[in-house]
Amino acid sequence: MLKLLDQTRPMPEEPQERPAKKLDLKDMVMILRRQWPVILACTLVGMFLAVGYVATSAPRYTASVKLLIDTRKNNVLSKQEVNFGGPVDAGAVESQVEILKSEGVARSVIRDQQLLKDPEFVGSGSPSLIGSLLSLFSWDDSEPAVRSQEDIERDAIQAFVRRVTAKRVGLTYVIQVDVQTTNPEKSARLANAIADAYMVGELDAKFQATRRASRWLQERITELKAQATQSDLAVQAFKSENNIVDTSRGLMSEQSLADVNSQLIQARAVTAEAKARLDRVREISNGNLPDATVADALRNDVINRARAQYLDAARKEADWSAKYGPQHSATVNLRNQMEELKRSIVDEVRRIAQTYESDYNIARAREVSLETSLSKLVDQAGTSSQAQVKLRELESSSQTYRNLYDSFLQKFEEATQQQTFPITDARVITPATEPSGKSGPKTMLIVPAGTIAGFMMGVVAAIGLELLNSFFRTPAEIKQQTGLECIGILPSVPDSGASLPSAINVTSKVALGKGSRFRHVVDTPFSRYTEVLRNVKVSIDIARLGREVRVIGLISSLPKEGKTTVAANLAELVAQTGHRVLLIDGDLRNPTLTRNLTPHAEVGVVEVLRRAVGLADGVCRDTETGLDFLPAVVPQRIPNTAELLSSMAMAQLLSDARGTYEYVFVDFAPIMSVADAKAAAHLIDAFVYVVEWGKTSQHAVVEALSNAGAIHERTLGVVLNNADIAALKRLEFYKGRYYSDYYHEEAA
Repeated sequence: MLKLLDQTRPMPEEPQERPAKKLDLKDMVMILRRQWPVILACTLVGMFLAVGYVATSAPRYTASVKLLIDTRKNNVLSKQEVNFGGPVDAGAVESQVEILKSEGVARSVIRDQQLLKDPEFVGSGSPSLIGSLLSLFSWDDSEPAVRSQEDIERDAIQAFVRRVTAKRVGLTYVIQVDVQTTNPEKSARLANAIADAYMVGELDAKFQATRRASRWLQERITELKAQATQSDLAVQAFKSENNIVDTSRGLMSEQSLADVNSQLIQARAVTAEAKARLDRVREISNGNLPDATVADALRNDVINRARAQYLDAARKEADWSAKYGPQHSATVNLRNQMEELKRSIVDEVRRIAQTYESDYNIARAREVSLETSLSKLVDQAGTSSQAQVKLRELESSSQTYRNLYDSFLQKFEEATQQQTFPITDARVITPATEPSGKSGPKTMLIVPAGTIAGFMMGVVAAIGLELLNSFFRTPAEIKQQTGLECIGILPSVPDSGASLPSAINVTSKVALGKGSRFRHVVDTPFSRYTEVLRNVKVSIDIARLGREVRVIGLISSLPKEGKTTVAANLAELVAQTGHRVLLIDGDLRNPTLTRNLTPHAEVGVVEVLRRAVGLADGVCRDTETGLDFLPAVVPQRIPNTAELLSSMAMAQLLSDARGTYEYVFVDFAPIMSVADAKAAAHLIDAFVYVVEWGKTSQHAVVEALSNAGAIHERTLGVVLNNADIAALKRLEFYKGRYYSDYYHEEAA
């Protein structure tokens, strides 16, 4: 079953810096558990500051005055207010609130109440707790500069404004002003003084505004009067230049045109009538019309008498012709008489025709004269119409200036009268009285608030510390950043400073002194440190079920991460179980294992690789644990350590070790400092990566693994070393709460 698990274990993910995951509720709980000392410290600081503030602050008393902003305009002189303002809206009420809190009102109250002599406002009173604390850290020992009167007044205004609050009461037009001082009588007095100063300021503002308006109106009236007079003169001058005369019935040119047009119509009617009579007379005269026609066409006394005589003669001629015959002398005389009468009628008709012709000519001449006059008047009317456009423009401008002048003159008279009426839009409805009890500091509010604020700051600080953490402290961080499993968290091991053996016997056997960190598993077999290394061995054994894992390299990113100590103790632990174990010091640049285990060794891995000695001749044995150790004796620096450890000789050495030992542990140099481990990675079956808890940056580990793909593929897991046990219990609380009875740190 173990073999199956190992075969199905996925390859580790390629290491890369992953973005920080979002915090959920579980993460927040874990952060609070891990960072509870920070949170507790901030909470206590907040509580102590709040208690200190309450204990050192002087009691304060608050007095209130209420003012009503009257929305009805008080108009005494006229039905129309000189000020064009409308009803007071919410914005206007809020504006009055700001006026009540303004420096102008504060300055007026300070001067009226002589607050420049009050220590509470000029800063000469007892310092506050915060001020006292700040003074302890002040390095300025010089004498304070002498302040001017303006500076003192400015500071007093700022102090006064801080003690005054004004607010609108609900949605009403009532404003409540609160003043907080250390004396109840002073609070009430200053609150009423603010109301008085506000109303006096309002009266003064209205007076000044009205006076400015009156001055402006007076100047404007003078200008409008001059403009109106100039406009009237321009109208009259234009009329004179264009011969425009007004009458009660309108313009004279328009009246003349209408009269001539009427006369022309009448003249044309007379001419037509005369022409008709003339044409009829000429027709009668030229056509020798019958007698009846002449009589019917003309109504003339001469013609009528001649016609009557002619008709009488014609009747007689007819009678006599019938009686006496047409040739009778009397009949002939009658016919001659008729001819004479007829000629008389024709002559009279012609005379009448001449008269009608004369009348026609006279009518025609009058018509032509009227047409000529009308044409001239029409031409004059066209010119006059163009002038009328400009005239109407001038008259409109003149009338506008005149109306403005009259309107501004009326407003000026009203504004002049309004200056003398002391009426404000606000009045006091509830004057301030001395408060019966203090209003601050509120102990039951400040202390809990300070404690809560400290707690919140502690939570923020804890989250900040967690987010700013760039080191490995938990297995989850190892898995997230490197893709590798964390196979153990080793606590820090104190070094008692036990002395090493003074000499090595001729059999090259070594035994470390009791208390050395390199034999911690031997001295404390039931400690947490030893138990974690047992888990590491189990991880190695599980890996051995699926493939051959005999040669295990121990590596780290940086120096001094405790890799060498882990290698020594892990090898000793496995050797104590009865297995044949070889520990090789592969750090040819800094052979720490050799200096601590066999400081007097004369041959080691270098001599074996160079064929100077055999493997069995270079090995030293720990007589207590049975561990074989191949030191690295480096009397001088070796420049080609990477080539040496990756050579065929190294492959042969490890091959020989595989045939003799069940476990071969190789302590390599840090992979970011030296390339030895990378060069020899193909000779190693598996690696155990040691990372110092809380000190090695995540970026360093990720970068190291990214640049060593062969090592990353062969790494069994990561061991977090030198962990702080107390902090570890907060980080991995479930591992310290239940297993404490199974760990015994004292030596067996």
